Amino acid sequence: MEIWVYNQYTDQREIVKVSDDGATIGRDETNDVALRSPFVSRRHARIFRESGSFFVESLGLNETIVTNEVVPLKEKRKLDYGDEIRIGEFSVYMMEPSARRVGTAERMVSPRKRVIDLEQKMHAELLERLNLRVTGQKGAMDSKHVALIKRSLSEIISKYLGEVDEEMSDHLTGEFLWRGVVTELGRRATGKLTYSYAFEGTDLLDNQMEEVISRLIGDTVGYYPLRLRSHTLPDDVAMLEEDWEKQLERLKKQIEPQLRNYIVRRMLSKEIEDVVLGYGPLQDLLEMPNINEIMVVGREKIYIEKEGVIENTGRSFFSDEIVQSIVERIITPIGRRIDRSSPLVDARLPDGSRVNAIINPLSLSGTVLTIRKFARVPFTIDDLIERETISEPVANFLRACVLGRKNLIISGGTASGKTTTLNVLSNFIPPGERIITIEDSAELQLPQEHQVRLETRPANIEGKGAYTIRDLLKNALRMRPDRIIVGECRGPEALDMLQAMNTGHDGSLTTIHANNPDDTMLRLETMVLMAVEMPIRAIREQIVAALDVIVQISRFPDGKRRVTHVSQIVGIDPETERIVLEDVFVTRMPRTAEQVPRLRHTGYIPPFAEMLIDKNFMGIEVFT
Repeated sequence: MEIWVYNQYTDQREIVKVSDDGATIGRDETNDVALRSPFVSRRHARIFRESGSFFVESLGLNETIVTNEVVPLKEKRKLDYGDEIRIGEFSVYMMEPSARRVGTAERMVSPRKRVIDLEQKMHAELLERLNLRVTGQKGAMDSKHVALIKRSLSEIISKYLGEVDEEMSDHLTGEFLWRGVVTELGRRATGKLTYSYAFEGTDLLDNQMEEVISRLIGDTVGYYPLRLRSHTLPDDVAMLEEDWEKQLERLKKQIEPQLRNYIVRRMLSKEIEDVVLGYGPLQDLLEMPNINEIMVVGREKIYIEKEGVIENTGRSFFSDEIVQSIVERIITPIGRRIDRSSPLVDARLPDGSRVNAIINPLSLSGTVLTIRKFARVPFTIDDLIERETISEPVANFLRACVLGRKNLIISGGTASGKTTTLNVLSNFIPPGERIITIEDSAELQLPQEHQVRLETRPANIEGKGAYTIRDLLKNALRMRPDRIIVGECRGPEALDMLQAMNTGHDGSLTTIHANNPDDTMLRLETMVLMAVEMPIRAIREQIVAALDVIVQISRFPDGKRRVTHVSQIVGIDPETERIVLEDVFVTRMPRTAEQVPRLRHTGYIPPFAEMLIDKNFMGIEVFT
């Protein structure tokens, strides 16, 4: 057989003939396939035949990825001819010998990549035919222009449809059906179409095809014991995704050639329309409810994060120009800009998702785009309890702290769930109070009617007109707030936040980047020093007087976010002059792999707990 090797960095290809029984792959020259790269282990993987089938076994500490799934060390995965094996910067394919193989060298490329190449060709012809830019700005095209694009695209697809081979057709059909399943789950869970193809039936046959598709998808969704509620939608999607390959094989057997051809046309049209009118290959990912974050690195790599685990989607953009155009489409409506003189920007999508983009010369990896998705349905405290982020006694304690107007700071690492926890705790603020929220990019979703949302603004092209969190915080004090919520303290604004908490604005909340409660105190001291030169003792007195409780949250190796500490800020140690913290609740790590971490009471009861109990904000059973 033959092993085809493609280096993604250098765009070089190589074909290595090996034994029909298998081959070893690694950096060492003694391997049948030698891959010279520091990202490849000396003996990285082996392909072997067993019981009439081929398998690949991972032998090295560096990752071996087969069809976008990581193969753990010393484990094996079934392998078919043409499956992609990712090793370092190489894509490796096991192929039949030339004498037995039908097709050309282009079969070395995965079906997804061949679909992307074909769509790129059709997209280029569409732009040339209609004299369009890469994308149109939102709202710039009226219904006549959109209809013209659809009509022209339909003609172009008819012209190129013969280039869609069976593998490409399989890929497009699977993608279409999966998106249909997600759409149906969203409709049943929320009563709304969270994902739409914007389909317009043109004739009776089209409508008949849609009815068949709808029936197939409905039967698939009905096969599973789903909860189909707004807050369980990510879990429902994950349940179907785990079993999707088996369901897809069943569905494909029920699809006649005419319906298959219809689905292929639909998907080709939709994916090119996404590039011209939407967010390109990101469009679908933005609508998937179980995806938390989208990370673009250049035109070739698009990663996603689900339940704390990052994976490569295998998607890519047609060109660097399209990546840049999508970024512009995102930031232009909110008055932001990005270019070589201002190569870094924070923005948000219309649904509130947080966006960060950075380009050359600051980024050496091309345009890098990071999107933190905005939850369409905000989490509640019950959701956090169900996901084991927090325990019920701790939830009751923190609810009492918010009702009792204690000042809280939520601490954690990047993507640990700080903003989600802040949003949930803010929901406990009574509806009669005036809340002012201050954020870099507006993310908080509060149910209270009386709230004022403030958002920072960067400098304009002349370097003027910037308004920072510190500026907005100072102004908020003149707006008669009952509560101030700062999305994140990370600079001199920490001083203003502490002073606000010390001057009658009890019950305020904020977040901070820190790994544990002690680090939180050190970070606050450093940030205050960024604003003004003060004795450390004075800073610590400000902190102790202002803050009551620290909620520490972390992301664990299994991807779950959990509150690890709930600590009270007690005072200053007279001997060391350091801030003294007392843990009220702490997560105890399990002794065995089968057990899960548990958040438990330490035995310490804060002095202010008596007041919270007297006001019926909580019961004493919280500490039992």
